[in-house]
Amino acid sequence: MSSPPRGELAAQLAPVVREAVEAIGFDLETLDVNQAGRRRLVKVVVDGDEGIGLDEVAQASRAVSAALDAHEHLIAGPYTLEVTSPGADRPLTRPRHWKRSRLRLVKVKQPDQVEWFGRVGEADDTGVVLLVKGELRRVEYETIERAVVEVEFKQPPVEELALLEGKHLKEESE
Repeated sequence: MSSPPRGELAAQLAPVVREAVEAIGFDLETLDVNQAGRRRLVKVVVDGDEGIGLDEVAQASRAVSAALDAHEHLIAGPYTLEVTSPGADRPLTRPRHWKRSRLRLVKVKQPDQVEWFGRVGEADDTGVVLLVKGELRRVEYETIERAVVEVEFKQPPVEELALLEGKHLKEESE
C-alpha cells in the first residue's frame, strides 16, 4: 500500500497532529512531510503561550508519535518524526505570535518602506501597538509585509517597558 503524495499526506495528517498537540496545550505552527530516502520525514513545529522548552518539545513529540502510530495507515511505511520549536528567526505571521512577543524588539518591513525596529506592546486580532523611537504606534497586521523578533542579549530599557505598560516613570528626587 502506498501513501498519498507529500502535500496531500501533510493535509491528511494535519488534523491528527493538531489534535494531539492542542490536547497538551500547545499550538501546531507547521507540519511538513518530505521524503528522506526510503523513509518519510514528518517535521512538526509547535509553540505555546509561554514559549516552549526542551521538556515541552519532548512532551509534544510523545503525543504526536502516539497519534501517528494510531493512524499509521495514513503514512503507510517507515517515517522519522522531528518535533521542534519555531526558533528565534520565525516570522511573526499570526496574532498569537505578536501576543507571545510582548515587550520584545522586532524588525518590521512594510510595503514601500525601509525596515524599522519597534518594541511590541498590546496585540489583538487585527493589529499591534509598537514603541518606535519613543512613540507608541498602532500598526495593523495587514500593513506588515514581514516581521521578526530580534535577539537581544541585554535587558530592554526600563523606560521603554514603562511606556508599553502604560506607566509613567517617576523622576528621582534627591
